[in-house]
Amino acid sequence: MAGLISPVRGAASSGKSAGQGKNDPCTLVILGGAGDLSHKKLLPALYNLALEGGLPPQFAIVGFSIESLDDDGYRKFARDGIERFSRRRLTEAGWNNFAPQLHFVSGSFTEPKDYLKLKEQLDRIDQQNGSSGNHIFYFAIPPNFIEVCARNLQEAGLGMPAAAANRFTRVVVEKPIGHDLASAREINQQLARYFDENSTFRIDHYLGKETVENLMVLRFANLIFEPIWTSHYIDHVQITVAEDEGVGTRAAYYDHAGALRDMVQSHILQVLCMIAMEPPRSTAPDAVRDSKLDVIRSLRPFEPVDVERWVIRGQYQEGLIAGEKVKGYLAEEHIAPDSMTETFVALKCYIDNWRWAGVPFYLRTGKRMPKRASEIAIFFKRVPRVLYNSRPTPTLAPNVLSIRIQPDEGLSLTIISKLPGSPLRLAPVKVDFQNSTASPEAYETLLRDLIIGDQTLFMRRDTVEAAWAWIQTVLDVWSVAAVAPYPYAAGSWGPTEAAVMIGKDGRAWRIF
Repeated sequence: MAGLISPVRGAASSGKSAGQGKNDPCTLVILGGAGDLSHKKLLPALYNLALEGGLPPQFAIVGFSIESLDDDGYRKFARDGIERFSRRRLTEAGWNNFAPQLHFVSGSFTEPKDYLKLKEQLDRIDQQNGSSGNHIFYFAIPPNFIEVCARNLQEAGLGMPAAAANRFTRVVVEKPIGHDLASAREINQQLARYFDENSTFRIDHYLGKETVENLMVLRFANLIFEPIWTSHYIDHVQITVAEDEGVGTRAAYYDHAGALRDMVQSHILQVLCMIAMEPPRSTAPDAVRDSKLDVIRSLRPFEPVDVERWVIRGQYQEGLIAGEKVKGYLAEEHIAPDSMTETFVALKCYIDNWRWAGVPFYLRTGKRMPKRASEIAIFFKRVPRVLYNSRPTPTLAPNVLSIRIQPDEGLSLTIISKLPGSPLRLAPVKVDFQNSTASPEAYETLLRDLIIGDQTLFMRRDTVEAAWAWIQTVLDVWSVAAVAPYPYAAGSWGPTEAAVMIGKDGRAWRIF
């Protein structure tokens, strides 16, 4: 986005893990190293970092999973993923520099002796690279394996180093962190038995997107916005994450999760925090995360009656996407024919603090929408019914600041301007800024931060649990009521009830 830069992160703060902010030699172990996440995201991201000099000089990658692969087999697996999914084209020179860093250990997540094999491999790499036992363990695994993997790492001597040791061990876990408040607490407790909080990185790839990072810069590096970033000038805020695809290969997971758990509890709430947070005391990781936590704790709790009025759930049916017929959710493979899982959620919420008192935030996300689009829209209050707004019918449109996260990252501001000629005619015009350079993929940003130990963009335990606590009432009401979600046609913007919900407030959803 023209004029905006990524925020400076990793400023000095207490509680840093050893080596934070440095390119210390280390080894990244991917548990589930031969899985889809590694193939499509992690290995291509690491390759791109290598091309750009973003990896330490002495760095190794070890895949660990049940597949019967050796180092050469794993390199073939990685090369295929890079050729198919990398942001940057694979070159022979780039590959020849990257491939020697790849290793593989075949083993079961549940078999302790296989972790001893892993330790032997890591010891050899540490001796060769001089990496001093600096290890990062990326849990690219289902949540039910987290505890057993953490325990086996600890028992194999691969857990947290002694406090006096000048080395680090970090562990990375993917969202979802649980499926409700109780399970999130259980997973966090399992991790806490073996790894301290400063060494635990809970990754949400959405936070690595360039425009999401730029939200703090937009807020706090541009004085023109801060004075009007309050309930005195802002009428309401809309956050939309629309997807045109269906559940695809994630059907088995998605049918147990649904849109509220999959998108609102993590991605959308994190974006909400960036938009609504108070200026942090510094750019240090915990200062930023403290400010985000304050937002979640200020969200007005839902009462059961609020869920009925302000939370709309939908499920896509057969329809048209880009002129092509697509099947409904219940006809998707691996979906139960009587499933009541929501593929769409729209809700209204309030942040009960001094800055945002009385300003509604409207959040919506759905699958099989007309197009893929993620946007934050700040609607400012209308000008008074005097001067240029005294006669028009309808009244002049409000100013809107639109921050586009994907697919075309950028920012636009809608203002009122005079049309050329006479008589006097007014109309909204758009001032637009677009990102003119290729942005790194989210996983590239997050893996780079992981390697240097910067936790700014990673979720803290208290924030994860606070987010689950806020939506728990919604989950509880849905479990008791057992009311089927409202149907909507694939290719539409969701069920009519979502439009009615916001329409009762005299507002309407933005159409892209």
